[in-house]
Amino acid sequence: QVQLVESGGGLVQAGGSLRLSCAASGIIFSIYAMGWYRQAPGKQRELVARITSLGNEKYADSVKGRFTISRDNAKNTVFLQMNSLKPEDTAVYYCNAELYGGNYWGQGTQVTVAS
Repeated sequence: QVQLVESGGGLVQAGGSLRLSCAASGIIFSIYAMGWYRQAPGKQRELVARITSLGNEKYADSVKGRFTISRDNAKNTVFLQMNSLKPEDTAVYYCNAELYGGNYWGQGTQVTVAS
């Protein structure tokens, strides 16, 4: 079955960095667009960053210049490097795999940025 397993979340001070990883299994990873979404308490889930099978990247305006998404197709893993973290980045971060409108989701990893 399909599994997306996130790791790398935690507590960090404002200005710090974290690197999230999402290991995928049960899919042909290289043909999927992979994304990171986040959901803060009381807010809707929002797209943070997305990378297509061809390596094209898209970012939310709020994270441009601070976050970088990348993928390693040999390891079936997508990464999110988060620098210059702000308290407003605090949320549960979810990994997403998308192909032709079908979606798979990970269980989420908590990121907390202390001011």
